[in-house]
Amino acid sequence: MRVDNLVICPHLLHNILGMRFVLTIFLLLLFISCERNINIETDDFIRGVDLSWVTEQEADGVKFYDKDAIEKDCFDLLYSEGANLVRLRVWVDSENDYCEVEDVVAKAKRAQKAGMSVMLDFHYSDWFADPSRQDKPKSWANLSFGDLVNSVTNHTINVLTILKNENISPKWVQIGNETRNGMLFNDGYLWKNNQDWKSYITLSNAGYDAVKCIFPEAEVIVHINNAWETESTLWWFDEFIKNGGKVDVFGLSHYPQTESNLTWEQMNAYCFQTVRSLNERFDKSVLLCEIGTKSNNINLATRIIKQLSDTLRTIDGCLGYCYWEPQVYGNWKPSIYSELGWNAYDMGAFTSDGRPSDIFKVW
Repeated sequence: MRVDNLVICPHLLHNILGMRFVLTIFLLLLFISCERNINIETDDFIRGVDLSWVTEQEADGVKFYDKDAIEKDCFDLLYSEGANLVRLRVWVDSENDYCEVEDVVAKAKRAQKAGMSVMLDFHYSDWFADPSRQDKPKSWANLSFGDLVNSVTNHTINVLTILKNENISPKWVQIGNETRNGMLFNDGYLWKNNQDWKSYITLSNAGYDAVKCIFPEAEVIVHINNAWETESTLWWFDEFIKNGGKVDVFGLSHYPQTESNLTWEQMNAYCFQTVRSLNERFDKSVLLCEIGTKSNNINLATRIIKQLSDTLRTIDGCLGYCYWEPQVYGNWKPSIYSELGWNAYDMGAFTSDGRPSDIFKVW
């Protein structure tokens, strides 16, 4: 056979074409290997999703779609993308009933039906609790400290008993949300009178004991923010345990694009150091209860999550992570955000047309 001026025997041509085929297959496999190959049934690394907003989104008409643009239930969709846990926040008496016990039970049932474990996040508030805001529920506002402790106990037991009666067994329960500065201000504020660990820990331990009363096998998480702050995080848990705090798993938040003076690579590196150090010092497991990346650049977000996930899987004692409200897309925001003049949440992991982004290929 003649090609241009070169004569090639049929046997040699066959070999060349065979090599080209092998090379093509190799490159295809190399491309596929960039995606996470997960056996959902056997991989116990936590790839959680906080879907607390989903019922409010659905009430507003938000839809979710798979890669073929077929409408799907959000829980089923994310399970098919590798999620194995749903984290749900619990409020006491919210403005519009979302995240109260009835709404939490409905979402927990959907999570279990889809094949995912359940994690509860008790805020002990009527709205978001975080480092700057740990407001008491309105109905608890004027209680004595003793009655406040009893309210933590009773609220925790009540919610968990209702779940148990619905055959829902959370594997993890978080007592307070981002409580680096304490909880249930001002009674549980850590920094009054210089430092007041006793009041905060009394409240936190009341929640811990209540969980063990209903679900003895559940692991209880104490959760603080800023996983990248290694030294202050180690100091904080040192003080918490030294002062009698009860905890099974250390919980952290990690948003690696939120510090203007640090790159995401630096923030991830500090986070890894924190997780390693916590496990080495205390011999306890660590879970990143919240992570998120900016949705305006999904390619960059995917790189960040891939590095985060790949490295966390190699660290002893790291259970995994939960992506905070990944199903948010477009300009949707809860009604209260509009009332407050806040922008929409900008760290979802869906595309603008309501489909899971490439982030889920690498997590």
